[in-house]
Amino acid sequence: MTSTFVEGFPLFADPAIARIVLDSLTFLQDHREVTLYAYVLMENHFHFIVQSNDLSEKMRHFKSFTARETIDRFSERNRRWFLKQLASAKLNHKIESTYQVWQESFHPKQVFNNSVMMQKINYIHYNPVKRGYVDRPEDWRYSSARNYAGMQGLIPVTLFEP
Repeated sequence: MTSTFVEGFPLFADPAIARIVLDSLTFLQDHREVTLYAYVLMENHFHFIVQSNDLSEKMRHFKSFTARETIDRFSERNRRWFLKQLASAKLNHKIESTYQVWQESFHPKQVFNNSVMMQKINYIHYNPVKRGYVDRPEDWRYSSARNYAGMQGLIPVTLFEP
């Protein structure tokens, strides 16, 4: 799956926003029966591979919670410019909220076999390399590539072993 911030805003440039998403992914694993196999956070989006029953509902709650936490964080830190941008990016039919943090939907792709799973994990982990941010996937702090390389990752993942 891929989730992107509205207007491509680089909100993950703020480590506190990255931490909100990472903590929420950990919560899903610990309390909502979601298995996280891989992830990478880039500046304005993230990719992740998860498995669970009723995934759409869980992702809806995830995006809603992380959006509220992000807005609260910006409000607490008086980040008016970001709040103004998130307000102006809000779609007209979203009448119940003042801001919009995430683009609608989360672009799920179903994985049918082990070779496709490995291809998706590699794609996710090589995203920062392709962007020129690091030379090796495990050098990108906000990625499960560290876990797969036997290093301490920022959050736990279930290592996929075909």
